[in-house]
Amino acid sequence: MSERDPLEWEEISCEHIVKDEWIDIRKSAFRFPDGSVFEPYYSYSRKDYSVIVAEDENGDYLCVRQYRQGIRKVTNEFPAGGIENGSGPEDALSAAKRELLEETGYESSDWRHLLTIASNATIADNHAYIYYARGCRKVRDQSLDETEFLKVTKHSADEIEQLIANGDFEQSMHVLAWLLSRRA
Repeated sequence: MSERDPLEWEEISCEHIVKDEWIDIRKSAFRFPDGSVFEPYYSYSRKDYSVIVAEDENGDYLCVRQYRQGIRKVTNEFPAGGIENGSGPEDALSAAKRELLEETGYESSDWRHLLTIASNATIADNHAYIYYARGCRKVRDQSLDETEFLKVTKHSADEIEQLIANGDFEQSMHVLAWLLSRRA
C-alpha cells in the first residue's frame, strides 16, 4: 500500500447536484493539507473520450465543423467522441474507430495511440485518449447521432497550422492532438 501524498486533499462531504447518464456534478467539502476546510468545491464526472487526428491517403487531414454550446460558436476540430462502454485503451480505440467512421465515413487500418491525458484536472475526472489514424479512406456516408450536426472538411497541414494560429481551432485537446501528431 502506497503512502498518502502530503499534498492530497481529503474529501469530507459530497453532494450530487446533477447525476444522470451524461454527467455527475458534485458539490464537495475538502480538508486541505494544513487542516483547514474549504467548501463548496464543484467538480464533475463525464465519459472519457477519444480524439482522432485523421490523415487521408492524400496527406490531407479530416476535420469537422460543428456548433459548441460552451463557447456558443461553430468550431473546427478533429473527429472525437465519448467512450460508450467502459474506459481504458481497448475501449478508447474502439470508440475512436467508431467515431471516425460515424462522423466522417472514413476508416483506417493504421492507428497509433499518442497520449492519454486528464481532460481538465482542476474540476473533472475524465480523460482524453488521443490517436493518430493514417491512410484514412472513405468507405461510406456519415452516420450521425441525433444531436450531431457537423460538416466534414479537409485541410493540409499548413492550413491546420494557420487555423490554430488564427484562433480558429479552439479545442485545447484537439490542438494538443495536432502537436503530438507532428512528433509521431
